[in-house]
Amino acid sequence: MNPTLKPGKVWLVGVGPGSPDLVTVRAMRALAAAEVWLVDDLVAPEMSCYASPGTHVEWVGKRGGRCSVSQERIQQLTLQHALAGRIVARVKGGDPLLFGRGGEEAAFLRGHGVAVEIVNGISSGMAAAQALGIALTHRTHCHGVTFVTGHTSAHGSPDWQALVRGGTTLVIYMGMSRIAAIRDGLLAAGMRSDMPAAVVMHAGSEQARSWTGSLGTLAEALAAGLASPAVILVGGVVADTLQAVQAMVPGAGALAA
Repeated sequence: MNPTLKPGKVWLVGVGPGSPDLVTVRAMRALAAAEVWLVDDLVAPEMSCYASPGTHVEWVGKRGGRCSVSQERIQQLTLQHALAGRIVARVKGGDPLLFGRGGEEAAFLRGHGVAVEIVNGISSGMAAAQALGIALTHRTHCHGVTFVTGHTSAHGSPDWQALVRGGTTLVIYMGMSRIAAIRDGLLAAGMRSDMPAAVVMHAGSEQARSWTGSLGTLAEALAAGLASPAVILVGGVVADTLQAVQAMVPGAGALAA
């Protein structure tokens, strides 16, 4: 680092699930103030409307199963720009603190003496519920909500039995590639097969599509054309939406929007 330069600053900015009008005012201010954007794969290109003239924008997409920039490389790029005295926006879809590696990146940067501020965004799980017109918690159906990743890692699969015992609405991220295993895990843990379930693809964007059915038929969402990025919701709160769909189209188990 040049001793004449002071470390810059990094904003970890959540820009929500897709639509530019779901970005918070605080996020807009951080994006406009940044000299450098390091942008995740799932961020919509339309977000560039919030960049100031001359902003250096670099896409550092990282998605499971695809060729992408490694997490280590992303962190090093962010650090290099900050140590050069620049104001950096690390632009992330959804919320950086919910399956967004925001905690890891903040700890890494702070460990190198870089100032970090975090700007929350609307998570795709919340946008998925809004797309279906449901509340994730409801006095009649459940007392809480659990956000969980269906993506396998060194830690293995989620503790399905603990999740079923909890009795909360399940909002499952990054689960489409394992949707059959998720269904089987929940069924084996004792969840009933007719538990209402839904899948929302591209939640919070104009490309949003959804499917509703039951846990037992969950894998049918793939046949309906839904794929990653998508959020899976399982719980009694989905029941009202499912009933509404079936009322509109008798015998229907899918909803495309």
